Amino acid sequence: MTSISFITVDVFTSERFAGNQLAVIPDARGLSDAQMQAIAAEFGCSETSFVLPPESAENTARVRIFTPTSEVPFAGHPNVGTGFALGRQEEIFGKRPGEHLRFEEKAGLVDVALQRKDGIVSGARIVAPKPLAVGPEIDAATVAACASLDPDALSDRNHAPVRISVGLAFTVAEIGDIDWLSEARPNVSAFHAANARYPFAEDSFSLFLYARTREHPWRIRARMFAPLDNVIEDPATGSASAALGAYLVSRLPEADAAVELTIEQGVEMRRRSLITVSVSKKSGILGEVGVSGDCVIAMRGSIDI
Repeated sequence: MTSISFITVDVFTSERFAGNQLAVIPDARGLSDAQMQAIAAEFGCSETSFVLPPESAENTARVRIFTPTSEVPFAGHPNVGTGFALGRQEEIFGKRPGEHLRFEEKAGLVDVALQRKDGIVSGARIVAPKPLAVGPEIDAATVAACASLDPDALSDRNHAPVRISVGLAFTVAEIGDIDWLSEARPNVSAFHAANARYPFAEDSFSLFLYARTREHPWRIRARMFAPLDNVIEDPATGSASAALGAYLVSRLPEADAAVELTIEQGVEMRRRSLITVSVSKKSGILGEVGVSGDCVIAMRGSIDI
């Protein structure tokens, strides 16, 4: 019997036991696909990341990300948390970590910039690997049923419910009031019905809901439900936050813009998270989409294989 080391990281928070939990396997060499999936299911976090040597020496590592049920091509908080965890190591597969890391992932290359406080790595900023993809629109009744809300709780003043992605796709919908957002509850039967009505080859139906005020449009409260992936609710969803930021900025009437959003998530779960999203636009064309946040290490241990 052999053992492999793991770290758990609380992502998008500076407080232990808040934010979004992530399990990181810093050296996953020798693990099969089936073992990675079994380990991710055992941890039960929304995602677990497995770090392997890069295929190209120009890059830092190859990172594979698993939910409890399947592998995904990209996700936000696993990249932020994995970058943070590796940045605190003395070496990564024989090389000292610099201030910038680059991960090879199924969605493409992910650039990671380490963030420090008092000289110590305290978090990370990542750049989404793919440009914004939009569509199709999702009918409001389906979204309302999935969230156990009255359809009148949804707002269409900015956009209709729609599927968007910068590497991992979500259905996003605006809720007209933060109190209504807090009342949302995932209806698993409705998610199965939505998945049948809107079949997507690459993943199952997931829902990112958000609310904001006219006075503070770039301070956003959000919740994410993905019960078909065994994630009843996620306390912080960087990939969805990045896609939402890109989508909202793309819809601004100005041809040029530079926006920083703060997305607060996990409040209803008592795992408050703060996600910073930065988006630029020039001559109507979106630039890079960045996602950043603080992290803390929660636990260390080993897994018998």
